[in-house]
Amino acid sequence: MARYIALFISVVFQPLLVPTLVFGLILFLVPEASSIPDSFKGRIFLLIVLSTLVIPMVTIFGLRLSGTLKSIHMVDIKDRIIPFVVTTIYFLLTTYFLHDKGELDPVLWQVLGIISASIVGLTLITFFWKMSAHMTGMGGLLATVVVLSMKFPTFHALYPLLGVIILSGIVCTARLYLNAHRPLETYFGFIFGFILCFIGFNLIYP
Repeated sequence: MARYIALFISVVFQPLLVPTLVFGLILFLVPEASSIPDSFKGRIFLLIVLSTLVIPMVTIFGLRLSGTLKSIHMVDIKDRIIPFVVTTIYFLLTTYFLHDKGELDPVLWQVLGIISASIVGLTLITFFWKMSAHMTGMGGLLATVVVLSMKFPTFHALYPLLGVIILSGIVCTARLYLNAHRPLETYFGFIFGFILCFIGFNLIYP
């Protein structure tokens, strides 16, 4: 039973969910963080969800069904390379699309650019070492909440902060229980994601 719970946690709180959570924070919980009109936020959010969650997930399942990917859990390093590279391409293309739309708030492509940079770094590291993508995402999410709380006093960050910290612990425990990573791979991933996004978001919101 414990293994099934750990698998459920790993699948539900996968790294691809993080951009959705980050933009959910920026667009809906901290409206001062962007100049996007309320009437347009839903469409922007849908675009983010489709391009950073739905389409990459469908692609990964397609790779699994075609036999290119042995398991969607990507236990071996070699199983992670193609999905990570494809995901990186999707994220970079979406960042370019948002950048090209000059009428949109630059915060959109800048935020996704920071997330894309973390994925590029993760992908490059993956060629040599199995750093935890789950914990990289959790570290980045925590950094987002921390920076938003520092820059926008109206954002009541206590519960989001506690929620992300607890969720990070749960996800890390699940990954270690499944023997998906060694402890150092999870710790390094979390620190990598946090530092990169903390610096990046401080540049976006000076």
